[in-house]
Amino acid sequence: MTKIRIVIADDHAMVREGIRMILAAQPDIEVVGEAADGKQAVEQVRLLMPDIALMDVAMPGLGGLEAALEIRKLAARTRILVLSQYDNKEYIFRLLKAGASGYVLKSAAGKELVNAIRAVQEGGSFLDPSITSAVIEGYVKSTVMASSAYEDLSDREKQVLKLIAEGYTSKQIADTLCISVKTVMAHRTNIMDKLNIHNRAELIKYAITKGLITVPHQP
Repeated sequence: MTKIRIVIADDHAMVREGIRMILAAQPDIEVVGEAADGKQAVEQVRLLMPDIALMDVAMPGLGGLEAALEIRKLAARTRILVLSQYDNKEYIFRLLKAGASGYVLKSAAGKELVNAIRAVQEGGSFLDPSITSAVIEGYVKSTVMASSAYEDLSDREKQVLKLIAEGYTSKQIADTLCISVKTVMAHRTNIMDKLNIHNRAELIKYAITKGLITVPHQP
């Protein structure tokens, strides 16, 4: 039997020992390394290339979020499963966006943790049942807000948004729409303020998401 190889990262030795004891009882799971902070977690993943990095959020030095970002760049095949006492949905969103495949609360039973590990290993995702509804509600709310923000743009701002995303310069947009460059810049500022977008790359991603432009398929 091929075992699921785990690295545990938590700044409390007793917590790590408790997790190790729970996982030791599972015939298909093996703890191959431990880390007391985010920096050590990244290093353990680099050395051991585990299947899953089981990580706490609040750790000294390099925190769980920063460590998750580093691990995603370092070892794409290593899945990240967060084990935390915090149920703040904004923080959960940030970790999922950073590449975490699952989020389990420390208050959950050992069986819940084992189920999460197996689900993540099989290529799925896992959210602690007690936070699932809050996460879904937050996602729906953010989606609705993003849609509403686009509708707040004027027709001219939507035109400018599309042209910027298509790669037009401010001068080219001004010539196309028969307006001044200064007016184009003003529209661009308003667009970014309304959509809470901070640079052109984010603006292009937004335009693709909204279907304003399409990405050509590579042959």
